Amino acid sequence: MMTQQNAMLLSLDQQHLIHPLHSQPMHEKARVWVRAEGVTLTDADGNTCIDGLAGLWNVTAGHGRQELIDAASEQLATLPYVSGYTGSSNPKAIELAERLASITYPRINRFFFTSGGGESTDSNIKMARFYWKLKGKPEKTKVISRQWGYHGVTLAAMCATGMSAYWPMFEPRIPGFIHIPSPYPYRYQAPEGVSQGIAAADELEQAILREGPETVAMFIAEPVQGAGGLIVPQDDYFPRIREICDQYEVLLVSDEVITGFGRTGKLFGLQHWGVEPDLIQFAKAITSGYFPLGGIGVSDEIAQTMNESGQAWMHAYTYSGHPVGCAIGCAMLEVIEKENFPQQAADKGQYLLDQLRTTLTDHPHVGDIRGLGLMCGVEIVEDRASKRPFDAGKKIGAQIQRTMIERGLFTRIRDDIILLAPPIVIERDQLDRMVEIVNDAINSVLGT
Repeated sequence: MMTQQNAMLLSLDQQHLIHPLHSQPMHEKARVWVRAEGVTLTDADGNTCIDGLAGLWNVTAGHGRQELIDAASEQLATLPYVSGYTGSSNPKAIELAERLASITYPRINRFFFTSGGGESTDSNIKMARFYWKLKGKPEKTKVISRQWGYHGVTLAAMCATGMSAYWPMFEPRIPGFIHIPSPYPYRYQAPEGVSQGIAAADELEQAILREGPETVAMFIAEPVQGAGGLIVPQDDYFPRIREICDQYEVLLVSDEVITGFGRTGKLFGLQHWGVEPDLIQFAKAITSGYFPLGGIGVSDEIAQTMNESGQAWMHAYTYSGHPVGCAIGCAMLEVIEKENFPQQAADKGQYLLDQLRTTLTDHPHVGDIRGLGLMCGVEIVEDRASKRPFDAGKKIGAQIQRTMIERGLFTRIRDDIILLAPPIVIERDQLDRMVEIVNDAINSVLGT
């Protein structure tokens, strides 16, 4: 319950701040967070919540990690900023790129740094277009992505994002962006006798043929769709996607902004299916959210083509290769390795998934419980037999979300899907408490 300090700060907030996804009515009961430790957030009135989405999927090491604080402090005292433009570099950017080359997909060894995921999407779109021009195929400019995919909200990234609520107030969108259905195992309808994963992947081939293979530059996909509803693909989906991209000369871009650096139980998401992309993009967990840093990684073939062209890549960010961000990134990679984040995420994620299923499976309005690594989703429906969702006007998910926050779990939803991805350092008793709160909130809103 809000008391004076939170209310006073919130009043000033509402006078002067415009928030991401700004909505004045939705912000009326906002929490003003003033402290964080481990997996716990504390608001201005002293109320605490479990950070159920690790900030925005990014604070995998938890809050208050001294290793990351020390790395930032030391770098700030040594070299707080220097340009990363050609003709200038810094040791921490070099070190981070070298270390990334040793842990990412084998064919990816060159990196360009950004300030976050949306910038990384735009950078990959530009890289793909430049590459195809150098290969003598300038018509290959189109981008194919998926419904419920989230790739950021800068203008080009927004066009790739497959969540239509982000589009109307900023349209017209940039031409040349196409969306195909998500593999969404709970809802995708495959033709009779065809594997659901293969059928969903073949949607890409059909789109390429409709558009003309000579016009399609890239296909971008999250290994696990996060903000779009925690959608884990079928095991045969991405291997077939790789085959299609190879057949039609389409670059496969793996959006690892959420799935990178251990979240899924592997260091990178496509490793679950033995698939290598041509380009990757990352952000979030590279610094555990302690500094805005992202980037792209490109295949050796793309890097060689660029270098041999002799042309400058006319793309640049002031904060590319920021020494403080890169110093934190280097320290974060040490934490990930030392504490074996992929294994922690695999073990704790399976425990969370098992506990959710044990506790919630019999509830008449819980339609699906799914996850991979330490990222889980609970889909609420009006009718389990038909998978019919509640009318959107009832805002069931929003009601459950508010109730969870009141009970001490701060997380996000997509419509009526509860999204759970706490810091990887979370303890089992805290996972148990998360499950208890989710169960209590669902029962409070929908009955038992």
